[in-house]
Amino acid sequence: MNWIEALILGLMQGPVGFLYAGNGDLTAFEAIVIAIVEGLTEFLPVSSTGHMIIAQNVLGVESTEFVKAFTFIIQFGAILSVVVLYWKRFFRLNHEPLPKGVSGFRRFLHRYDFYWKLLVAFLPAAVLGLLFSDLIDAMLESVLVVAIMLVLGGVFMLFCDRIFNKGSEDTRLTEKRAFWIGMFQCISMIPGVSRSMATIVGGMAQRLTRKAAAEFSFFLAVPTMLGATVYKMYKLFSEGGMQIVADNLSALLIGNAVAFVVAMLAIKFFISFVTKYGFKAFGWYRIVVGGIILVLLLTGHTLEMA
Repeated sequence: MNWIEALILGLMQGPVGFLYAGNGDLTAFEAIVIAIVEGLTEFLPVSSTGHMIIAQNVLGVESTEFVKAFTFIIQFGAILSVVVLYWKRFFRLNHEPLPKGVSGFRRFLHRYDFYWKLLVAFLPAAVLGLLFSDLIDAMLESVLVVAIMLVLGGVFMLFCDRIFNKGSEDTRLTEKRAFWIGMFQCISMIPGVSRSMATIVGGMAQRLTRKAAAEFSFFLAVPTMLGATVYKMYKLFSEGGMQIVADNLSALLIGNAVAFVVAMLAIKFFISFVTKYGFKAFGWYRIVVGGIILVLLLTGHTLEMA
């Protein structure tokens, strides 16, 4: 039975049949739950990786090659939510006049200022990601590392507002600041740190306001997550995974659609919440989630990475 036949059969059986239809690695229900977790946590400073571990193990989903790839591929839906929410700001050119005598290259960079700074911020993670991909993959297999970093990151977030809350509305995002935010993003290669947390703290360390730092974190997620998604798909296809994707195409379509909708809601909530209340609540939440994973590990549960 291919995915189309499974989908039709599920629809004929009604809502319950649809949720559990399919002969691939994931049912529609499992794909929806994991996509909700991805959409909720990808842009919040709480580590989507840690939540994926819990979701996968609560559902009893086997950590197959497709399931591992699925958690990356559905990031496309989350990426699309940023582009749609910030459409006018994401697709914009800088039309501010420059003084005479400025070189053509500087004029080009000035015109495409937004994309240039995104590229500057993206490059550190891109370079280090390619150089240390094997080490990163090895760390991704360690649930213990994720749990410890969740707790440590949570403790840090209890105090980060006090340390870094010196941002000003007048602070401009320069190339240098963009680069240092990109360097902070590299810290998130350690599973459990949270890409969102690392880049937002990086922005606040460069004296951006919490809101400005969070929004640039969203923008930077687009090339970073898109690059990771394309790379994972390339690896999957190069290892003969075309048939795996075909067998699970319905799960991918459902997962991306759900991640898109949920991520849009999560972004709107996060910007409003963090502007008013800061990060302390997220810090306590991280400590609780990391603590749950540690307790499960200490009580003999075998947890696997999605």
